[in-house]
Amino acid sequence: MEYFTNVLEFFANLGYFGIALGLMVEIIPSELVLGYGGYLISIGRIHFPGALLAGVIGGTMAQLFLYWAGYYGGRPFLRKYGKYIFITERHLDIAEQWFGKYGAGVIFTARFIPVVRHAISIPAGVAKMSAVKFTIYTIAAIVPWTIFFLAIGKLLGENWRDIKSITAPYIIPVVILALSLAIIYYIWRKKQTPPIVTVHKKIKSK
Repeated sequence: MEYFTNVLEFFANLGYFGIALGLMVEIIPSELVLGYGGYLISIGRIHFPGALLAGVIGGTMAQLFLYWAGYYGGRPFLRKYGKYIFITERHLDIAEQWFGKYGAGVIFTARFIPVVRHAISIPAGVAKMSAVKFTIYTIAAIVPWTIFFLAIGKLLGENWRDIKSITAPYIIPVVILALSLAIIYYIWRKKQTPPIVTVHKKIKSK
């Protein structure tokens, strides 16, 4: 934690840009970056609207990087370099299964679920999902995530380091809700898909 604190102090000296940068490079969990951002708000070093904007921009840019990596490099690129951004082969397997099963809507719901939260951007790129649609779904999920952890960090103040343990009881219901939404979306998408009708032609022999 001392290492994380030193890195966060470095980002803090960069102000709002530091929050965005901390989320873009992803060397520290976003919960801690935003929690520390909330602490900075509590002592008046930054303001909530600016921190929210920086958090959304940084979080979105991080996911767009993974999206473009999948779009242009595909799975071989991520298999080779994924370890440098803490994405393993297992993460890729799970993310691909989720994207293949639930489709584009999972880009929103998966943001709240551990393991697939970051890796889900990769199969979206590999599948050549619309960059506009991907960005919209991503921002829609990152906004409440950023607000939540900034607010908790602000409330905790100097105890911001405890943010992961404090928020754990709240994350579980969010994960359950996200899974439920993914299943509902999957069922809805299935119903919207027209059935494949096979036409049998009778060939009359002369």
